[in-house]
Amino acid sequence: MILDAHIYEKSFGAKELFQNVFISVADREKIGLIGRNGIGKTTLLRILAGRDTDFTGDLHWRRGTRTVVTEQEYSDVPPGTTVVDYILSQVPDFTRLNQLITELPEKMGDSMKLIREYSDALEDYERLGFYDIEDRVRLELLAFQMYDFADRPFVSLSGGQKRLSEVIKIMHSDADLAIVDEPTNFMDYEAKAKFIDWMKSTPTAIIIITHDRDCLDQVDRIVEIKDGASWNYSGSYRDYLRTNATRTGNAMNEYEVAQNKIANLRKQIAYARAKKPSWTGTADKRNPFLVMENRLTKELNKLLAIPKPSFWVDRENVASLSYKEAARYDKYKAKNIRIGLSDASRGKRNLIKVTNLSLGYLESPLFAGINFEVAEGSAVELRGRNGAGKTTLVKAIIAQYQEATQAQANPLDPIQLFDGTIEIGKSIRFGVYEQEVSSDLFDLTLTDAVFKIYQNADRPINETKARSLLSQYLFLPEDLTILVRNLSGGQKARLQIIKMLVNDPNLIILDEPTSHLDLPSIEELETALARYSGAILYISHDNYFRTQLGGQLIQIG
Repeated sequence: MILDAHIYEKSFGAKELFQNVFISVADREKIGLIGRNGIGKTTLLRILAGRDTDFTGDLHWRRGTRTVVTEQEYSDVPPGTTVVDYILSQVPDFTRLNQLITELPEKMGDSMKLIREYSDALEDYERLGFYDIEDRVRLELLAFQMYDFADRPFVSLSGGQKRLSEVIKIMHSDADLAIVDEPTNFMDYEAKAKFIDWMKSTPTAIIIITHDRDCLDQVDRIVEIKDGASWNYSGSYRDYLRTNATRTGNAMNEYEVAQNKIANLRKQIAYARAKKPSWTGTADKRNPFLVMENRLTKELNKLLAIPKPSFWVDRENVASLSYKEAARYDKYKAKNIRIGLSDASRGKRNLIKVTNLSLGYLESPLFAGINFEVAEGSAVELRGRNGAGKTTLVKAIIAQYQEATQAQANPLDPIQLFDGTIEIGKSIRFGVYEQEVSSDLFDLTLTDAVFKIYQNADRPINETKARSLLSQYLFLPEDLTILVRNLSGGQKARLQIIKMLVNDPNLIILDEPTSHLDLPSIEELETALARYSGAILYISHDNYFRTQLGGQLIQIG
């Protein structure tokens, strides 16, 4: 066993995050760590990585275990550190051994101790494959379309590029255990396939925090963090869904039995209280109805202290429930986001027509000869590698829309139109889900951001409606005053959905919408889009999501 972790309690102020979390990791084992947004997965990662020690529990590591972790903060990285240097510096033992074989020849002389230390370092350096590791890292950067960034300062990278660098670091660490947080969020389909191939073949044990169902299909075990505890499921994501449906059915039955018992106890307590004043026994004997009331009240309080479990079953398994089970699930299921999309009858009117299009920047086109139409009721997928021009095409379509509706001057700047046309239909209303929250919202509170979103769309809103809307998307009262920049990835994703739907769009553009949403929220989004009567133009490297939406495939690059 590499790791045995028992976390009995972890709190933030008055909020108890974990009460009973157990995680063990065996050699070569691949574990998927899942849970609702905000449940504490990243906090758990920090505990396992030794970055958070403010908890009650025990971490038992096998002696000599080499561990590598994806970083979240980079304040300690020196400004001049290149991307290659950063990746190599994070590989376990590389910096130490490289320093030894560089410095020892100059000072070891005839010292047998230093000569042996130098010899051992050379042997370990070769055994760990460090002689050619820089070449392999540069090739990996090429595979992830980051070769041009190899010798740039690491601090100059975007958030997505830093995340990809972290993945390359993990893949070349040769560690016993890798602890990885959302590795595929910024990958294109080829890079993700390469990562999944590595994940399946590597002897490194992995704990991967992800809602990427393609990755979860390759794990040996899933650990779900729910209701402050951990729940183990052997097998892959599909196995998890089947087992979860069975467990949830049993848990709902137990919960309903407990609720019936609570109701009966309350009736019995009421009966005892009603009879208590009429007892006329002798003074040396206790009132039996008082004894009965006290005993039943203690029993009731124990049952009431048990929190309601979270119940969620995926749509496929819900469809297979019996009528009685389905009714019970509908009554007890956990609260999820509610996405309100129009379900009016589908028309055939063209909303976008792209003809022989070539776009790029400065003197360099990214692509040429792109042709497609987006009609009401249709779905069109833009597919291509990172940097092929998918997001550039989306920005150009939005710019043309702004020119048509808002008379903006030179809306394509700095995008260059080399050839072709983008035609925007009449009466079109855009809704756009972008990967990043716009910077003008960063320093606003969540409530003020919603007001600004509605004001920018010239839509009415008041305090009551804003609170109701945020509650619909699972924001808690204590979230309302948090600055947008400090929201979690999942919270920002839900805010993006609110922004996307503000003007009741008949065309939705989605750029990697599943990256930060948890599994129930992803499923709710897929269900809402299946009912949607408008048009959908989307970019996604989530194969489950792509299968659900389908539509015409347009290859970019």
